[in-house]
Amino acid sequence: MSQDSLTLYRLIVLHMLDKAASPLSSAQIADFILEKEYTGYITLQQVLNDLTEEAFITATTMENRTLYQITEEGRKTLAFFGNRIQHSIKDDIHEYLSTHEIQIRNELSILTNYKKETTGDYIAELIAKDNGSELVHIRMTVPSADFAEKVCRNWKEKNESIYQYLIQELF
Repeated sequence: MSQDSLTLYRLIVLHMLDKAASPLSSAQIADFILEKEYTGYITLQQVLNDLTEEAFITATTMENRTLYQITEEGRKTLAFFGNRIQHSIKDDIHEYLSTHEIQIRNELSILTNYKKETTGDYIAELIAKDNGSELVHIRMTVPSADFAEKVCRNWKEKNESIYQYLIQELF
């Protein structure tokens, strides 16, 4: 793989993170890059690692998910070299971010997790956030991993109506 190709992939990731309204997960970045067939998964992981090591982006792990954000150093680099990205690629990035805006926001706002307790029960943890602030954080004890998975899946699908119900009943 040529150095020019790696440089382009790095610039694509920097541009994507610069234009995103919130941090992006590695899965979201990979979804775009792989869908457009710019490069493969292993090369993308190398690019993300290199950008992180060089402090052009930051990586934060949250609930088995890595979230990336561009740094000021990354913005400076993008400003200097961003003209190397073709306009068609920039358009693809803009289209992807516009089309997936709600999905991206929801993935960062609606969080679930479950774990087994020493008692044998499972704790399902359900969180809804808005602009980084927790709106609601529920911990439920359930009897099995199957129930915990179902509770987490239902939270992702029904969190808005559950939150509205809580507001109505508690206020």
